[in-house]
Amino acid sequence: AAPGWRRCPAAIRTSAACSVSSMQQIGFFSRRAVLWAALSWLLAFPRPEAARPLPAASAEIVLDATGGLHFRVTGLPARQGSAASWVERWREQFRVYVDNGRTAASKAPELPPLLGSYHAEDGVLVFRPRFPLQPGLRYRAVLGKSGEGQPLVHFFDLPTEHIEPMTHVAAVYPSADLLPENLLKFYLHFSAPMSRGEVYQRTRLLDHSGKPVELAFLELEQELWDAEGKRLTILFDPGRIKRGLVPHEEMGLAMRQGDRYRLVIDQGWPDAEGRPMREDFEKSFQAGPADHEPPNIENWKVFPPKSGTLDSLAVEFREPLDHALQRRLIQVVTTARIPLEGFITVDRNETRWTFTPRQPWRAGSYYLEAGTALEDLAGNSLDRPFEVDVFNRVEERILRATRSLRFQIDP
Repeated sequence: AAPGWRRCPAAIRTSAACSVSSMQQIGFFSRRAVLWAALSWLLAFPRPEAARPLPAASAEIVLDATGGLHFRVTGLPARQGSAASWVERWREQFRVYVDNGRTAASKAPELPPLLGSYHAEDGVLVFRPRFPLQPGLRYRAVLGKSGEGQPLVHFFDLPTEHIEPMTHVAAVYPSADLLPENLLKFYLHFSAPMSRGEVYQRTRLLDHSGKPVELAFLELEQELWDAEGKRLTILFDPGRIKRGLVPHEEMGLAMRQGDRYRLVIDQGWPDAEGRPMREDFEKSFQAGPADHEPPNIENWKVFPPKSGTLDSLAVEFREPLDHALQRRLIQVVTTARIPLEGFITVDRNETRWTFTPRQPWRAGSYYLEAGTALEDLAGNSLDRPFEVDVFNRVEERILRATRSLRFQIDP
């Protein structure tokens, strides 16, 4: 034997493990023999499973509604390796698209395939879209690749779902027919959570001639919804309300005393489920004199109930107060400043506040406590007028967070 032969162990003398350089040194193998040995070595490893062109008659694509709409491909060749490798090969061949009517001659862009997950179930390829399939759309499922025979194509038309409008405007505050011309805000209450981003396209203020009032509302990027998405606060532009500011001097108030206006909410505003509202909504009202005076708690009338009863305590105001702030900032406390638990009602166009206790009233003294942030309809609070920082001189600043009225429950 040639001297270089002993450099390769006998067990691998026919293997590609002996490098080409070593074989050239011993001068034994020809180039053809080297290539043959390398090919034999590669063929000794398991080959990945390859997806072959599929005859259309051997497979079927179905849309299954079990556990949510998804696609199932049956009739595929049995897997020869792991389930993961089988799914990986066939996921490259199966795609689902939203069909936009695109043809080879059309200029419509090809939409990307739907995102989703693939897995195997008893020899069936299952594709579950990441997002729910939408009613009214047509979907195109394709099995096979271009250049590998005729692909299998199925179309699935999802019927348009009839959506019964249910959501409506439950209330608008302030509810009175006469509102100050320097009104600060509206509260819109809906019967169900609403969608975001369409407030200023769906809400309009119309003057007596039906013409929209330009730039009436302060259009905020972050809309003022409550946590449930059922109450929206719409602010009038404060720059047009406060005297001495440029918007007020150039444009004036959005409303003028004596004129009538309509707040219109469009039926097409979708709720959080994408359904339009049941109907349009309108609130008609008249603009009254501007209000620049803060409310005074000393002018409130308290009507105490009888002891030993669950009768309501009633409080009447000289003017309407902010509906939401009444419910949040007014409470009944004991002389030890412990709040009583109970139920609050605001009615009579926001001029009356009532409190019904959970436990019967006991004879003794109580306090009606109101936060100084409580406002009237023009934004004047118990603490100061709305225009305090711009126009009025303040003789006294109230630093307390609350103000109180004492009342007595007789035995």
